[in-house]
Amino acid sequence: MHWLWIDYALWAALGIVWVVAAPFARSSVRREPLASRVRFLGLVVILCVLMDKHVLAVPALDARWLPGDAWMGALSVALTAIGLAFAAWARFTLGRNWSGTVTVKQDHELVQRGPYGVTRHPIYSGAVLAAFGTVLAVGTVRALFVVPLLVLGFQLKMRVEERFMSEHFGDAYAAYRLRVKGLIPFVW
Repeated sequence: MHWLWIDYALWAALGIVWVVAAPFARSSVRREPLASRVRFLGLVVILCVLMDKHVLAVPALDARWLPGDAWMGALSVALTAIGLAFAAWARFTLGRNWSGTVTVKQDHELVQRGPYGVTRHPIYSGAVLAAFGTVLAVGTVRALFVVPLLVLGFQLKMRVEERFMSEHFGDAYAAYRLRVKGLIPFVW
């Protein structure tokens, strides 16, 4: 069980980095519609309710499907750390272009270096890998819903982000899309 606490500490560290770095972002000139943000937050709420065994008390969801041994715990921490490190690298590569919501920033730059040379949405990619790592630490049926719901939420955000970037950067973004996959490096 202590492995899970390490995973949670890693997630908390990323959250702190996000909060500390947020004030340094450029001003937004275009922001995603409220309906788009509400759809994503709705999925987050569903995910939170599903994961809280006190709110959704269904014993079958708490059945373990993975052993809670040291090997699985170490693997979970490694995947979580790698995923969060990738997301943090992407966040710092974006620099002042970053936003917690889908936006176009003042003097927005089309970043294609670092993790953005591997996937167009490396923050989401890293978060999905990290979530998978945490799912391994939790090891319950309930946790199996995390990654698919997270991917669905990121797909919603990616559609808006892809549209914004295509409209803002035109042919340069179209060429980037042909060269670099969206979420899973070299695959999708």
